[in-house]
Amino acid sequence: MKIVFLGGGNMANALIGGLTGKGFAGTDITVIEPHAENRERLNRDFGVVTREAADQAGADVAAADVVVLAVKPQSMKEAVAPLAAHLKGQLVVSIAAGLRFDALSRWLGGHAKIVRTMPNTPALVGAGITGLWAAPAVSAAEREAAARILGAVGETVWIDDEAKMDAVTAVSGSGPAYVFLFIEALQQAGTELGFDADTARQLAIGTVLGAAKLAAGSPEPASVLRERVTSKGGTTFAALEVMAAKGVKEGIVAGVHAANARGQELGDQLGKG
Repeated sequence: MKIVFLGGGNMANALIGGLTGKGFAGTDITVIEPHAENRERLNRDFGVVTREAADQAGADVAAADVVVLAVKPQSMKEAVAPLAAHLKGQLVVSIAAGLRFDALSRWLGGHAKIVRTMPNTPALVGAGITGLWAAPAVSAAEREAAARILGAVGETVWIDDEAKMDAVTAVSGSGPAYVFLFIEALQQAGTELGFDADTARQLAIGTVLGAAKLAAGSPEPASVLRERVTSKGGTTFAALEVMAAKGVKEGIVAGVHAANARGQELGDQLGKG
């Protein structure tokens, strides 16, 4: 499988590192990246082929099996323009949030073999989760190819309805920020209770890591796990009572809905033209 990446930023770097770390040959990857320092780093670290601009990579795109679109959504229309003439049967995988199939296909000259994906930032450490949606023209083998690429940096989940991709962004794409906010609050409470910043940070992050691992390994829902560590009248009960009064859970749920709504608005805006 030959892959062309349009864009060599952080997420592309993580995907390429994940692929080559799993035995994929760097020489089978071409990266179109305008910044010289990024090209040098990618070539040095992974042995990939690099091109400065898309109009220099026509032959690479024509020979590719998969083209990964890894540029910012607001830059996508202009960035993909030079690629359209070289696309025939290749699979196109987009990791750009909010850009819908109709817009991508239109900008790519009517290309139909497109998979939309939404990875999240833990992919940078190989612990991401990515939602994927495939257009009807994408074959089973091409779905496997897309899952292999995104699976190089974590788990993958297929979504059956493109309209739900905004919800993927709201839950898991933006989700790390929600978790970081919780860590931030837990660490702040620790320092207010007398711990130094390093100790409070270690306690907060260790708790989140351990709880996530426990939840991942248990068949029980999170609500049951929560109840098991909450004795009526105890310290955990006291904390959760205050959090309930402050509307913590409701705030999180409302925030995710707000992210989903904003994602729909951005999709409408970004797909124009």
